[in-house]
Amino acid sequence: MHAHRPRTPATERTRRWFMNRSLLLGGAAAVATMTSCSGGASDTTDSTSGTAQSGMPSGGPGGAGGMGPGATEVKYADFEGVTTDGTVVDDLFSIHSTGVSTDAVVKAAQAFLDALSAKARRASVFEVDDDEWLAWSNVDGYEREGARMGDLTEKQRNLGYTLLGAALSAEGLARTRNIMKLNAFLGDYNGGGKETLTEGHYYFTFMGTPSTSKPWGFQYEGHHVAINYFVLGDQVVMSPTFMGSEPTSATYNGEKITLFKPETKAGLALLRSLTSTQRKKVISADEKGGTNMVAGAGQDNLKLAYQGLAAKEFTSAQRQKLLDLVGVYVGYMDDGHAAVKMKEVEEHLDDTYFYWIGETKDSSAFYYRVHSPVVLIEYDAQSPLAYGENAQMGGGGGAPSGQPSGMPSGQPTGMPSGGPGGGGMGMGGTPTQQHIHTIIRTPNGGDYGVDLLKLHLETDH
Repeated sequence: MHAHRPRTPATERTRRWFMNRSLLLGGAAAVATMTSCSGGASDTTDSTSGTAQSGMPSGGPGGAGGMGPGATEVKYADFEGVTTDGTVVDDLFSIHSTGVSTDAVVKAAQAFLDALSAKARRASVFEVDDDEWLAWSNVDGYEREGARMGDLTEKQRNLGYTLLGAALSAEGLARTRNIMKLNAFLGDYNGGGKETLTEGHYYFTFMGTPSTSKPWGFQYEGHHVAINYFVLGDQVVMSPTFMGSEPTSATYNGEKITLFKPETKAGLALLRSLTSTQRKKVISADEKGGTNMVAGAGQDNLKLAYQGLAAKEFTSAQRQKLLDLVGVYVGYMDDGHAAVKMKEVEEHLDDTYFYWIGETKDSSAFYYRVHSPVVLIEYDAQSPLAYGENAQMGGGGGAPSGQPSGMPSGQPTGMPSGGPGGGGMGMGGTPTQQHIHTIIRTPNGGDYGVDLLKLHLETDH
């Protein structure tokens, strides 16, 4: 058994209480309970996330949009992944050599673990098939396991960033760091002194032991970031990966940061390449809601039917724009494994669907989805919660969305219920590109490398 802090009944109650309490309370009360943050400077050593305090709420809409486990929690043993109808498509993934070395990420992970104190390491290492994989959240005040960056020494933090640098592309690392910086900006904007709205409130956990031959992985998560990184030999699965921000553009410590422009432009470029007849099939008749994301945290066994138009009806130029769009998200991971993933996506390009909700101007707040047997991408420009003049003061900030308004027909099953309309609790403001959530998943059991691990255990054990 790997050493780690035992998941006590009290800990389980805390996580479950966090979600279930919010479902019962709703609105500003849920937000005040869940997302207000404790006092203290950035990188404080006392981690008390989830404690109700006064202050501006933060975080993002939950439920389907990125809340975390709770009422819809799935255990690792029961994981099936996103499917169109509850039936997993077989034989999509296989154990094989990619020819892309994972030596660097294995070495960096081991160096980071070796630098931790015995206590921090025990709190951070789990079995390779632990439920901890699925226990991630987008919300700032969610109680997390693992090694908190703000509690580490500068040397230890730098080793953590070295690990991220080995696992991610240069753009992926920059994106992650900039989300963290804008999280700290949001804390300053809201008055400062909030532990969770800092650059330090992000956590590493490890499942299994770093190895070039045996399965293992790590998770890096905090407000608006959740990276799940599974490794088996030289194969890598980096999904689900959730990235978001509010705001998406601001100046922090003299640095101008703007996020999600590539995702925004690539989505518009594909849409605008379509004919009027094609657009009628792609663009939903529904109005854009405050939040439309359906495959966020806690939605690991989501049933989601294909919607929109399949790429088999695209021209070659349109198909290339679709690949360009997917490449933005796949490009978060290191270049070599990103190329491997893109080849997998291309093999199923005919069955890749593109779907859109909302307006189509450069500045419009819209939602789009790319969905195939091997990739699911969502982009969602959402209502303001804690930034800007239309932000919901005292509302939003991590409350579960229930059934978001503007939800496409054929509502996916497994969605939490009980939330009001209007795009979710505290989501009554006009959606804006200053609050964006994105996610990339691997449907049909691919997330967290579950399918590969099953194949490994069947063939090697």
